[in-house]
Amino acid sequence: MVVGIIDWELEVYGCQSLKEKRSVVRSLKERLRNRFNLSVAETGANDLWQRAEITACVVSTDRRQADSILESADRFVSSEPRARIIRADRNFL
Repeated sequence: MVVGIIDWELEVYGCQSLKEKRSVVRSLKERLRNRFNLSVAETGANDLWQRAEITACVVSTDRRQADSILESADRFVSSEPRARIIRADRNFL
């Protein structure tokens, strides 16, 4: 069994309040859950309007499959027009 973890630090565009930021982050988290069957949480920068940290993980039988899922999720997040990836870290346990 392999656990794949990816952590994104994002710049969220145009937010003037935490409510606006949460709307963008909540939408992104739900789409990641639904499309890739990932466990997703906002793990940092909770009190900043234009920054977010999101962590997702997947459990798989082999590393290649976990890496493929995380790579697809990374491409999906990078295509989000309301946010830009500042940093992305991938780890496997």
